[in-house]
Amino acid sequence: MALTARGAMTRGTGGPTLAVVGATGAVGSVMLDLLSTRRDVYGEIRLVASPRSAGRTLPLRGADVEVAPLAPEVFDGVDIAMFAVPDDVAARWVPIATKRGAVAVDNSGAFRMAPDVPLVVLEVNPERVRRRPRGIVASPSCTTLSMITVVGALHRRYGLRELVVSSYQAASGAGLEGVGTLYEQMEKVGGDRTLGNRAGDLRCAVGEFGPFPAPLAMNVVPWAGEVRDGGWSSEELQIRNESRKVLGLRDLRVTATCVRVPVVTGHSLSVHAVFEERVDQREAQAVLAGSPGVVLCDNPETQEFPTPADVVGTDPAWVGRVRRSLDDPKALDLFLCGDNLRNGAALNTAQVAELVAAELTP
Repeated sequence: MALTARGAMTRGTGGPTLAVVGATGAVGSVMLDLLSTRRDVYGEIRLVASPRSAGRTLPLRGADVEVAPLAPEVFDGVDIAMFAVPDDVAARWVPIATKRGAVAVDNSGAFRMAPDVPLVVLEVNPERVRRRPRGIVASPSCTTLSMITVVGALHRRYGLRELVVSSYQAASGAGLEGVGTLYEQMEKVGGDRTLGNRAGDLRCAVGEFGPFPAPLAMNVVPWAGEVRDGGWSSEELQIRNESRKVLGLRDLRVTATCVRVPVVTGHSLSVHAVFEERVDQREAQAVLAGSPGVVLCDNPETQEFPTPADVVGTDPAWVGRVRRSLDDPKALDLFLCGDNLRNGAALNTAQVAELVAAELTP
């Protein structure tokens, strides 16, 4: 292994050349961990970030790799580019990467709903990765990814008709700033047992809210994303639109409410799913237990169910509290958890990139 002048690691396996754009961010760091632990399918890996982060060295497959600044020439000779960057950065740089011959696997929201860009989840619709007229494959948002493998497995058996979703989203969904804000607020309030007993006392104690519209420590905040028409948030509409596109259900009824909770990493969702057919609790549990990318953790008698603190750092989507609705024999109620940086972002991007790599490898 050797480092090139661009900061890339040369491995000599003969596989495609990969660029990781946004390597120094929260999702990018998880991508590097996955690249270091999953099967190596690449010949060269280039780490790329904004100019202010360029020059840093990051560990990758036993080597220290220097981060190159984001520039058009960094994509010369690149076969696959994984993007873990904000929407506006992806909107500018993904077309540059594809123009220079790379297949872009994009984790941002810039291209997800474009009709000529496939939105791919490995366990649900991997066949769509081959149909990419713009050279782009998009990955859904972390909240959608935390539930879509579970919902997709049940859809294949019963035929999905409607979703009612409440999310409980971790601070890391707002990036490194969100995590830093939560820790700072926890330090400010952790030793004061008088807080939380008077309206407004928490706001005064934490001071800055960071990327959140209200204190997150010792609180829940019923908002994630940007304001959209009718009082909906952008993340709530993402769940609706992305679920429809991934599952191929154009008219699927979806209602979502997104809530931030004082958890560092790990999104959770409460899901009410209505199907075309009558459902059976035990059969549904068996379907989920046998589905790739899903772990069933569901035993009410022993109080076994997934929580974000227990699933953080793991790859699967975890599901428990599987119940048939008391009032509708065609409905199931579920509780899901997934690591929003790993299961909800980096892993699917890495898996989709591996599908592309297999296609490009002779």
